[in-house]
Amino acid sequence: MLDKLQQRLGLRTDSVIFFASAALTFLFVVTTIALTDQVDSVFTTASDWILKNLGWFYILGVTSFVLFLVWIALSRYGHVRLGGQDTRPEYSNGAWFAMLFAAGIGTILMFWGVAEPISHFADPPEQGVKPGSAHAAERAMAFALYHFGLHTWAIFCLPALAFAYFVYQRKLPFRLSSVLHPLLGDRINGPIGKTVDVTAVVGTLFGVSVSVGLGTLQINSGLNELFGVPENKLVQVVLIAVVTTIATISVVSGLDKGIKILSNVNILMAVGLLIFVLLAGPTLFMAKGIVETTGTYLSSVVPLSFWNDTFADTGWQGNWTVFYWAWTITWSPFVGIFIARISKGRTIREFVLGVLALPTAFTVIWFSIFGMGSFDIEMNGSGGLVKAVVDEGDVPGALFTFLENYPAATLVSALSVLIVVIFFTTSADSASMVVDMLCERVDETLASPTRQRVFWAITQGVVGGTLLAATGKSGLDALQQVITVIGLPFFVIAFVMMFSLLRALKTDFPDLGRDPLAKQPAEAKAKPAEPADEVPGSVVDPVG
Repeated sequence: MLDKLQQRLGLRTDSVIFFASAALTFLFVVTTIALTDQVDSVFTTASDWILKNLGWFYILGVTSFVLFLVWIALSRYGHVRLGGQDTRPEYSNGAWFAMLFAAGIGTILMFWGVAEPISHFADPPEQGVKPGSAHAAERAMAFALYHFGLHTWAIFCLPALAFAYFVYQRKLPFRLSSVLHPLLGDRINGPIGKTVDVTAVVGTLFGVSVSVGLGTLQINSGLNELFGVPENKLVQVVLIAVVTTIATISVVSGLDKGIKILSNVNILMAVGLLIFVLLAGPTLFMAKGIVETTGTYLSSVVPLSFWNDTFADTGWQGNWTVFYWAWTITWSPFVGIFIARISKGRTIREFVLGVLALPTAFTVIWFSIFGMGSFDIEMNGSGGLVKAVVDEGDVPGALFTFLENYPAATLVSALSVLIVVIFFTTSADSASMVVDMLCERVDETLASPTRQRVFWAITQGVVGGTLLAATGKSGLDALQQVITVIGLPFFVIAFVMMFSLLRALKTDFPDLGRDPLAKQPAEAKAKPAEPADEVPGSVVDPVG
């Protein structure tokens, strides 16, 4: 019946995965709108239970991903080349690094660059740290970088590596079930595999929608600062509708080249904002802070990786760390596919070290500049950030309150709003393509029709609007509770993914010894391919 419906609609996709994912998403939207209080209660109860009983599992999980990735990069399997030992990278190092940068910069850094350091500065997570002190500033930077450094990128790197290996080595489709092939075999095309794929589609939709929701809150705050636009759910739904409409037009028009150019310009604008803050602010203080913060992060990352707030048990970690990990892992298949698409021909060692180290280095610089600038305003300037962000709870408006202390504040704030808007537009366009790929039929050789991507682009907007508007809580609280619940099955799948990848490597390379280069003479004889510099497809800015 589903196949007939698919033919009638002119779709080219796996009918079970597509219709099951669409039905579950539709059911969530309708139920949330019709039974708002009951849905609130369910997610509140489930989220509270997870935070109380399984928060440690989220912490252990992400730290395990980091350790596994570092181990596999440094092991004898690090020399395995994705796509075969004769394959060489399709993109030059410079282009690859730039695309990794595109994957890392975006609304995450724009939203939290000021908000997180100043929040921990005013309300330290650890007991015995005096709020507003130099020690509080140091610990605030340690926590901010813990949240957005190696650990966040390990969440992206693990599925990216698994996708790249199974797609290029075993010629399987870009579906989450493909990474379970060593365990399930051909059953990845059966009920178990399809259940995994449906989970991936729904989870990715929710993860991207949370990102859209956070950005919408920030855009609304920026417009309030610039033009007095009220901050309420109606305005936020309208903003989501506008961004979704623009992304849909992009999908229908096939403006891939235009979106690529727009994305690259947007990245340059974000870097320009960073340089402006560095030069217009306390430059020497920030420059020294970058060096010092790097040391703080390196000395703190190991103990924080295992910190569970066991003794104080304040609940802080659930609202911050667990939310981040749960949110990030739900759209890790989305970012993972993007990274896998641009990394064919890289060795596992090169892949892992590049994906983990490069974005983390930029994150250190970004947070050091905005974080140290925030501390300078509070400790040596006019203040006001703590009052606005922490006391009044205006987390989405943190960046704009920060920019009020810099020259040309109105102009720079307007450009910042534009940066966030463009990030979301390009991300929504790219996400619709990736979600469509997650529904790909195994035997499909033709390009999917545009209507499929349009459907997913609209669906993202609808879910994002529902999460913000059709709940009884504030936007940020609703996003946190829903994503904490949705992220749990992804953590379970990620643990299975590590085992599956290791098993595949042992099966495919049984004779790989202590000197892998000696076992692979083809690698030394292969002629390097001419590097290209264009981003494949329309996946130009996966996370915004």
